Amino acid sequence: MSQEVAVVTGGAGFIGSHVVDRLLAEGYSVRVIDDLSGGRTENLAHQSNEPALSVTQQDVRNVEPDDHVFRGASLVLHFAGIGDIVPSIEQPARYFDVNVQGTIRVLEASRANNVQRVVYAASSSCYGIAETPTSEDHPIDCRYPYAMSKYIGECAALHWGHVYGLPVNSIRIFNAYGPRARTSGAYGAVFGVFLRQKLAGRPFTVVGDGSQRRDFLFVTDVADAFFRAAVCTHKLRIWNLGAGDPKSIQDLVTLLEGEVEYIPKRPGEPDVTWADISSIQRDLGWKPLVSFEDGVRVMLSQLYLWRDAPLWDSDSIRSATTTWFRYLG
Repeated sequence: MSQEVAVVTGGAGFIGSHVVDRLLAEGYSVRVIDDLSGGRTENLAHQSNEPALSVTQQDVRNVEPDDHVFRGASLVLHFAGIGDIVPSIEQPARYFDVNVQGTIRVLEASRANNVQRVVYAASSSCYGIAETPTSEDHPIDCRYPYAMSKYIGECAALHWGHVYGLPVNSIRIFNAYGPRARTSGAYGAVFGVFLRQKLAGRPFTVVGDGSQRRDFLFVTDVADAFFRAAVCTHKLRIWNLGAGDPKSIQDLVTLLEGEVEYIPKRPGEPDVTWADISSIQRDLGWKPLVSFEDGVRVMLSQLYLWRDAPLWDSDSIRSATTTWFRYLG
């Protein structure tokens, strides 16, 4: 009996690679599409001898409806896209090209191959500065191009569901963290910034006073939610995904242990992100399993992985966020 086939776009990336692990563990044959601009083959190296895994280096914007990677696939989990938030202010056209047009290409290939379920990786940034805890029916308020591009990609996915009957679900991720998070690229995720600073013995550059809270969720819990959304009977559903228990940046600093340097708060960023996860818990029987303390402990055990990551300080952060303050201030 042949294995069911799952396609993971962006499968060499941070979250995508963990979803690949889960699918392989569940007995699927997995085909990864990744242009390796953000993902790394090292994220899949532990699966290199797995015959059920194949990797195609390809930009999703070049996917055609008859693409061989999608042939015979039953599941498609779509993570490919640009995830850095700050540079989206400077490169909005590129973000819309990759995150919207790339998504449409994946949707068309999924439709042409009669895929049984597509799961779109959406972003909680679509809510802007939201009331908390934030439910799925909260008003949309995209504050920067990254947020808008991910939201329009979600709209396209659901539109393909309504018009063409493509069985789509969407998950709005809040603040994912864990092993294989990208260690290079633009200024962004707080874990990457802080871990490199700790390794170098430099102070943590805390934005504002550190009281802002984020709904951090460990990546294996994220992967579990996506797998459940792919194999469930629901379709055309949107779910928020977080731990439902936001932690302050000061909480993170306390666990990491180190000196602190405070830098100006950025406009357009919420004081709290907090997912109302009651819908995904009810519909998929999902719940977070990894505590924040345990997750941070795992990250610290792999601190050496950040040795080649950019080392940010207050001056380089100020330079990297100049455009952000100009347009969102």
